[in-house]
Amino acid sequence: MTNPLKTTLLSATLMALMLPAAAQTTTAQPGTAPTQTAPSQPTSPVPPNSAESIQQHRENQKDRIANGIANGSLTTKESGQLEKQESNLNQEESNMRKEDNGHLTTADKAALRQQQNQLSNQIYKDKHNAASEKMNMTGKVGQTQDQQQQRIANGVKNGQLDAAQTSNLENKENSLDREVAQDRKANGGHLTQQEKNQVKAQQNKLSKQIYKDKHSNPSPRR
Repeated sequence: MTNPLKTTLLSATLMALMLPAAAQTTTAQPGTAPTQTAPSQPTSPVPPNSAESIQQHRENQKDRIANGIANGSLTTKESGQLEKQESNLNQEESNMRKEDNGHLTTADKAALRQQQNQLSNQIYKDKHNAASEKMNMTGKVGQTQDQQQQRIANGVKNGQLDAAQTSNLENKENSLDREVAQDRKANGGHLTQQEKNQVKAQQNKLSKQIYKDKHSNPSPRR
């Protein structure tokens, strides 16, 4: 009679001793949350609370647009639209500063950073879409276009061209691109000599405007 009782008591004692160890080694089943988790790391505040961060973001965006102009991943139409948005954002920031004695409030910074993020997403989208291809012009017309795009890109990078000037120049370049495309389409993919002369005259006019705009800003970014 006593042997079964002793066996039962021993079994109960062993189970009591094993419970703490089992609790320590038990792992969560797949698909279930663990009973204890390490505290999550704090995320960085968005938007940043410094005007310098907004300025640096702006400079980075300018460089991305300039690179897109130079390598053809942005068409003249796309870069003109992006620079127009950048110009509007710069004007908005200027207005905000005027209202607060040259400073930006926390709410101002948050609003600007949100719009900068939207513009950054648009730059990425435009640079990676299938339509972003440099127009393949040939001969002296094509060489002049490439040179002008490089001059504009350099002006954006070093600060000689502001966003409004760049938008205006790229819109003019885009209009000339469309004109050349229409002329080619009407002539079996070619330009007549008269059309070449007209395009060249417009390119020369645009080159002078690029020069004028690049030398109108007294303090380019170095």
